[in-house]
Amino acid sequence: MSAFARRAVALVGPTASGKSALAHELALESDGEIEVVSVDAMGVYRGMDLGTAKPTREERDEVRYHLLDLVDPCEEFTVAQFQREAKIAAQTITGAGHDILYVGGTGLYGRAVLDDLDIPARYPEIRRALEARVEGELPALYEELRVLDPLAASRLEATNARRVVRALEVSLGAGRPFSSYGAGLLSYGPVRVVQVGLDCGLEVLDERIATRFRRWMVQGLLEEVERLADAPGGLGRTARQAVGYRELLRHVEDGEPLDRCVETAITQSRRLARRQRSWFRRDPRVEWFVDIVAAKARLREVLTGADGFVRD
Repeated sequence: MSAFARRAVALVGPTASGKSALAHELALESDGEIEVVSVDAMGVYRGMDLGTAKPTREERDEVRYHLLDLVDPCEEFTVAQFQREAKIAAQTITGAGHDILYVGGTGLYGRAVLDDLDIPARYPEIRRALEARVEGELPALYEELRVLDPLAASRLEATNARRVVRALEVSLGAGRPFSSYGAGLLSYGPVRVVQVGLDCGLEVLDERIATRFRRWMVQGLLEEVERLADAPGGLGRTARQAVGYRELLRHVEDGEPLDRCVETAITQSRRLARRQRSWFRRDPRVEWFVDIVAAKARLREVLTGADGFVRD
């Protein structure tokens, strides 16, 4: 295959819907022709293995995976950084003459990669200066945004400090309006990469989430969280917000009863699944399947037909 004729397909859906097992099975059956690109915001962190449902070492020996274990949990990793790494991975896979199978449930990261979104950079010094002014000066900050970027100002609430600061940060740091980076995540363009959605229904999903989390506890998730908390640097702001880890950290660091933390983690995982499901359901381009066999057939069909070519 030419390095310029990229074939790719994406498998999306909520956590515990069966995406990972299906992706591994399809890639394994391809005898190396399909490589998996993980689209998971927390999968990039080393040592966060069980609670992110990463493929095991044995599975990684069988199938080539990308975008796992990129940084330590004490580090921050932005969407823009993830997008850059995904492009490198895609070039590597295509250069080897193989097909790309994107798999994951982190919607924003998926949009950044699959739609090749123009993502504004971060400007920490400007952001810190703006945040120092928020209390007492938020109306003034909003007026500054209205002057710099009237369109961005019209799209957000004047009282939403986080969004006002972000829009100003980018407008000042990049020297171009924040609104020039695109119409936003509620706008869906043409299909660039075909997305196959896997959904098993909420009742099944809830049961799978509970069963899986309790299995992780038996397999050593609590010990994993303890190791991460004790490691140099510990867990950074983003990593410690990962569902499952966040709740168990309350037991490790604050002494909350373990049983309560486990039940809270299961509840929060179910809520996460619903948010993910709603995110993907809003995208009219996703092709939904309940039957795994049918989903697998569609994935294979895409990678062997005209639909598999990335539309750049």
